[in-house]
Amino acid sequence: MIELIDVEKSYRTRFGKRPVIRPTNLVFYRGSSTAVLGLNGAGKSTLLRLISGVERPDRGEIRRSVTVSSPLGLTGAFHRTMTGAENLKFVCRIYRKDVEEVTAFVREFTELGPYFYEPIDNYSSGMRSRLSFALSLAVDFQVYVIDEGLSVGDAAFRRKAQEAFAERRARSDIIMTSHSMSTIREFCTRAVVMDRGEAVPFESLDAAEDYYMEIVARGRAA
Repeated sequence: MIELIDVEKSYRTRFGKRPVIRPTNLVFYRGSSTAVLGLNGAGKSTLLRLISGVERPDRGEIRRSVTVSSPLGLTGAFHRTMTGAENLKFVCRIYRKDVEEVTAFVREFTELGPYFYEPIDNYSSGMRSRLSFALSLAVDFQVYVIDEGLSVGDAAFRRKAQEAFAERRARSDIIMTSHSMSTIREFCTRAVVMDRGEAVPFESLDAAEDYYMEIVARGRAA
């Protein structure tokens, strides 16, 4: 279970503090996968980073009784002067995984070829995302967090990513954002809609989509 208790998050801008996550209470139970819907800038990515532990809330508490991945495709955690192989070894030490086994999986999955042994600074953004995605898959998490991560790479790589997650669903839960409702319906059973920093939970995807479309219409009318 993942529980958010009175969680708040703001960022400093040149105009002062901007609240991104207003006081929020949410529970994510084992056995269900959740979509996070909202307009651009509504706080979806921030919520996922808080859930995964990549960022800390300004106020409140997040309790986790499960292992949670970083957002798939997130590249900010890489040591950019180190090679892909060296970053992999670092991840293996943290999670106590066999380096040779993970290397074989990641090299095949990412299709990076010789770039695997190049510094991350030499990678394109897509290559970094593919490496991050594969490293997350190489560790068995009880909950995978996906911030548009299934959109990484070309069509062939996206199919490979979706197939990998079809297999992961059998033993792991997913918390994800996506602009594709068909992808959300494939992977999720419930949703949270971000509305101007407020997280509104729904047990029904249909109800969540209706509420999201109301937000879209409200934005167009503004």
